[in-house]
Amino acid sequence: MKKILLTLAAVLCAATMMAQEKLLQWDQLMSRELYPGADASGFVFVPGSGKVTYVKDGECYLFDGKKEVKLSEKEVEKMRQPVLDGRKEAREADKRAQLRDGNLYVDDRLVAEGDGYNIVLGESVHRNEFGINGGLFWSPSHNRLAFYRMDQSMVKDYPLVNTKAREAETMPIKYPMAGMKSHEVEVGVYDCATGHLVYLQTRRDTTVHEREMYLTNIAWGPDDQHVYIAKVNREQNHMWLERYNAVSGALEAVLFEEENPRYVEPCEPMIFTPKGDQFLWFSMRDGYKHLYLYNLDGSLVRQVTSGEYEVEGFIQFDSKGENIFVYANKDNLAGRAAYRVNLKKGTMERLTSASGTHTVVINPDGDNLVDVWSSVSIPRRADLRDMKGNLLKTFYNADNPLKGYAMPEVTIGTIKAADGVTDLYYRLITPPHMKKGAKYPTLVYVYGGPHSQLVTDSWLGGGNLYFMFLAQQGYVVFTLDNRGTDNRGFEFESCTHRRLGEIEMADQMKGVNFLKGLPYVDVNRMGVEGWSFGGFMTITMKLAHPEVFKVGCAGGPVIDWKWYEIMYGERYMDTPQENPTGYKSASLLDKAKDLEGRLLVIHGCEDNTVVWQHSLEFIERCINNYRQVDYFVYPHHEHNVLGRERLHLYQKMFQYYEDHLK
Repeated sequence: MKKILLTLAAVLCAATMMAQEKLLQWDQLMSRELYPGADASGFVFVPGSGKVTYVKDGECYLFDGKKEVKLSEKEVEKMRQPVLDGRKEAREADKRAQLRDGNLYVDDRLVAEGDGYNIVLGESVHRNEFGINGGLFWSPSHNRLAFYRMDQSMVKDYPLVNTKAREAETMPIKYPMAGMKSHEVEVGVYDCATGHLVYLQTRRDTTVHEREMYLTNIAWGPDDQHVYIAKVNREQNHMWLERYNAVSGALEAVLFEEENPRYVEPCEPMIFTPKGDQFLWFSMRDGYKHLYLYNLDGSLVRQVTSGEYEVEGFIQFDSKGENIFVYANKDNLAGRAAYRVNLKKGTMERLTSASGTHTVVINPDGDNLVDVWSSVSIPRRADLRDMKGNLLKTFYNADNPLKGYAMPEVTIGTIKAADGVTDLYYRLITPPHMKKGAKYPTLVYVYGGPHSQLVTDSWLGGGNLYFMFLAQQGYVVFTLDNRGTDNRGFEFESCTHRRLGEIEMADQMKGVNFLKGLPYVDVNRMGVEGWSFGGFMTITMKLAHPEVFKVGCAGGPVIDWKWYEIMYGERYMDTPQENPTGYKSASLLDKAKDLEGRLLVIHGCEDNTVVWQHSLEFIERCINNYRQVDYFVYPHHEHNVLGRERLHLYQKMFQYYEDHLK
């Protein structure tokens, strides 16, 4: 076990006894007052200079490299004008396209008819997978509009229930389940000048296989004449990057293809170079998420970044288009730094030197940047630095918002996975002022699914005030990012393919073994908690290891993957028809007979992500097997319990631990 010495308590140096320190109160868990504040925000560089404008205490300021000057809003707007023009134009274009009663209008002209339910126009499709978060795409000149048209009339209505009505009413949704009929999507292109509408010819034939393909990562070419789409087959193991003529709708070229026996998952559209003659593409084809440079005809120029790390995001080009700025975890797998990468040489320079998780605003001239960051020991800080890392100004260095409170210790470290080779990152939160020889109840908080990273080199290690509250109340709180989670490479993430829950649990139990070796952990009082995929993991672990986990608390849990939606479910499990063994093994229905101890299952009865059917059928199996289970429902809540009820949720779970674990 390798331990990273990133302990919050060591930095804060709590000197007073816990009796003299404050404890977190319930109402504070939902307040922003105890999260690190920002004395300055809205950093924007003045084009053509190293000057930066920002807002502080409601006033506008300019830092000219030597001194800070207060400015009027009009003065700031004038300085920022070249930057703001593009944003203003985009906002105006967004207003021109409107959805009314399911129909799409542009400039008050009817473009296409829909009903918002069976035929959905201009909205996100494929259940927001593949990085899709919208359905309207303006061309660079804002003269043409591409939009999604989703036909889900062939998908069976799934009933949700509204109990607020005098007589309860159904609120049906379209929820295509794994192995069943999927919706069908097209992309339309509307020419604002001519009023001409064309649908891109994305289907090579009329088969269901073609109609059910995913149309992802829509991008306009800089010439305003072409639309690019990353098309993925329903099996999600083959991707075609295709170029279409925006006027005729014809397929002009397949630029390149990617295949993987497990899955491919394009999540970012192509990024055109400033000259518009090349583009960058994110791919995990070499095992890690990296950037590749292509010519417009689809010929590969070179792989720009490489190595056993992930490029987590593209920031921008420099003014000459010779370098790019990116985020990556190259030097700290639990953190995120900003780098400058030369497009031709591939040389990579780290721009943010401090360990932590960084977000930057870079001067278009490429000579300095504002670095906003935090770490396990730094609540929040904003620095102006040059490209060599020299500090030019600190805009703010936030005080610890929990100063004066009894501070738990937050530690990030690593243990070996169940394969004995792979490092897994954990976060360990321990009660303040632990007594020598004392044993403490311990809670394993788990998610463990794709696209997640819970343990980060950021304030509180990526944890929240609820975890700090639990620690103050005498609980050890432990979280481990098992294999199957994000930002560690394709093999790390995809090794769970077709057998969800198996490898994840094996890794989590390695975390449990680590906990058992700590002198202050009470091995007879261990619990597990998680939501969504974490709810699935919680019940999986509780049923498989009743001798370890005295208590479990599972929210919105997936019980059987055959009831989950196509896009996510089939990527990681294939269809029930293709993988019956995997689905049966991952299902918790037949395992309900193994329930021992206390398990609290929580669900929102209007959940449209993990539908209510999951937990209801699990409860039925518990009844049939004469197993006692505790159950709680949040009426009128979807997948997440938000708003005031979130506090109720925290109190509900805490009281459950107090009654049955502590």
